[in-house]
Amino acid sequence: MLERLAQLQDEYRALESRLAQGNAGDDPAGYAETSRRYNQLQAIMATGDQLATAVEDRDAATELLEMAEGSDAEELRSDVERLGVRIEELTAELQVLLLPPDPNDNRNVIVEIRGAEGGDEANLFAGDLFEMYKNFASMQGWKLEMMGASHSDRGGYSEVSFTLAGEDVWRRMQHEAGTHRVQRVPVTESKGRVHTSSATVSVLAEAKEVEVNIAATDLKIDTYRASGPGGQSVNTTDSAVRVTHLPSGTVVSMQDEKSQIQNREKALRVLRARILEAERAKQAAERSETRRDQTGSGGRADKIRTYNFKENRVSDHRIDLTLYALERVLGGDLSEVSDKLVEAHIAEALRAQEN
Repeated sequence: MLERLAQLQDEYRALESRLAQGNAGDDPAGYAETSRRYNQLQAIMATGDQLATAVEDRDAATELLEMAEGSDAEELRSDVERLGVRIEELTAELQVLLLPPDPNDNRNVIVEIRGAEGGDEANLFAGDLFEMYKNFASMQGWKLEMMGASHSDRGGYSEVSFTLAGEDVWRRMQHEAGTHRVQRVPVTESKGRVHTSSATVSVLAEAKEVEVNIAATDLKIDTYRASGPGGQSVNTTDSAVRVTHLPSGTVVSMQDEKSQIQNREKALRVLRARILEAERAKQAAERSETRRDQTGSGGRADKIRTYNFKENRVSDHRIDLTLYALERVLGGDLSEVSDKLVEAHIAEALRAQEN
């Protein structure tokens, strides 16, 4: 850890010198990236300095303790114990700060929710999840932009997609990917029996245009007339767009906007994100044959979280977390669940680093 700190200190000083020269107007994007990295290293350096000071103070107090007597010895013994606890805290904090940064940390995300098992009830639940994330985004100060939606005849969505932009959006939302299961009496059930349904959530890091080079010859773009629930026409022009990436077979449809140009741009954003995610998945699969797809089959066995209405319970099965606060969670207050998932992710990364 000390060797790593020394390396980062050299980088920190180089960045500090570069920022002192100014010239932000020559390369605004590069200057912003330099500033971001400098701020990141500044936090590491500050924690490293606090740790070094605490170690020095503890060693000095330990040396004095060997010669002290009476009340002075008691006070020094207390200082040594207090500083030992502080050193452990700072060491743990520094270990987290020194973890390799996630390449997606500064990206927006594209979230796609689909009704899975359960027919109309699954689509209604997909609508509930969308409202949950919309409220969570508002609480976090994130910006939400609708990408597309296929409304279900009985309410909810068979599919809905949107982007989220803001601080820590990937850090928190990446853990929402997977199959979400609901247990409740559906509005479509006349006999009051509890049904189990599910919806899948995909979370994609939005790709920048320069990262995914898509040749125009690799695209097939079809236009068609947009429609609403039940097939009702909502547009008299061919504004809906279907983009097919021929090499991969990836298809993205978009009809939310009235402008064909806007729908085409949104479809390309989703397409770039999916291709980027597919490439990362391919690379990860080469490193580990056990890697699973984010959402699995959408079946109940693939569940990451259960929302049980009868028991007012939300259970995240990955971290054995159960909260009896279903209404609060579905209302968008995901902070406690999200915090625990981020902590578990960091702990796993630390274990991997130790190994």
